[in-house]
Amino acid sequence: MKTFVIINPVSGKQEREKEEWEKPVRINFPDAAVFFTKHAGHATQLATQALQDGYEHILVAGGDGTINEVARVLVGKPAALGIIPKGSGNGLARELGIPLRYEEALVRYQHPQPFWCDVGVANGEYFFNVAGIGIEAEIARQFAEHGKSGTRGMWPYFKLGAQTLFSYQPKALSVTYDGQEQLLVPLTLVFANGTQYGSNFTIAPYAALNDGFLDMVEVKDVPKWKLALAAPSFFRKAPAAFGVTHMHRTTQAVVRAQGEIVYHLDGEPRVTRDELTISLLPQKLKLLKPQVF
Repeated sequence: MKTFVIINPVSGKQEREKEEWEKPVRINFPDAAVFFTKHAGHATQLATQALQDGYEHILVAGGDGTINEVARVLVGKPAALGIIPKGSGNGLARELGIPLRYEEALVRYQHPQPFWCDVGVANGEYFFNVAGIGIEAEIARQFAEHGKSGTRGMWPYFKLGAQTLFSYQPKALSVTYDGQEQLLVPLTLVFANGTQYGSNFTIAPYAALNDGFLDMVEVKDVPKWKLALAAPSFFRKAPAAFGVTHMHRTTQAVVRAQGEIVYHLDGEPRVTRDELTISLLPQKLKLLKPQVF
């Protein structure tokens, strides 16, 4: 198979020279075309080039944002996407059981198994793992601003999250789905294609990438002590304890609120006003599942 490799050299915390990132690729894929991203959006340009040149496998080493940049180009296309986790949370990579060690992940892609997964759509933009409205989106917005001048990684993210938890004021949302309308004031409202945000923090334990549904998960605005007691259950791939969450499977929803709506797509913050439309495209992205030894 013709293999095209895109590497974001600044994703994650591990620092290497470009030659050190490229060498393991050459060992495993001697004939691969290898390119490094130079700026935001460059991964999308490279993936477009790969499609035009007829590459069948496109491997991407980066975080969830870089992966999203490439995946959006491949929706409905025959080329398959392989993920080399190199970010902070690596939600989609963990969902696929991809090793987090760079060299091991490359080895596993020697004989991968392709499969088609579902694709979420929010106001016309694709997401592949999780989209959300509420506190997590606000944290994502602050984290993006913090990353421009400070360090990234899970510790800064959790620190921002803890600070925001005590100051965030939930917003009233009107949510229409499956012919019914509900008024919710959630801490966060999640539309999950995969089970977790990343770092094994599971928000939708019953979700599957190719089941034809999004798992809509409301995290209720309960007292902080109850959230603290329920927190460990999010790492056990089980429904949150103490009734903190409510789940429903759907294929489309419309979320309305007065004024600004802050949301995120695979951790990348977005802002709209008054209305956010969520839908699902079943089995529209070909992913590569790595070989299991």
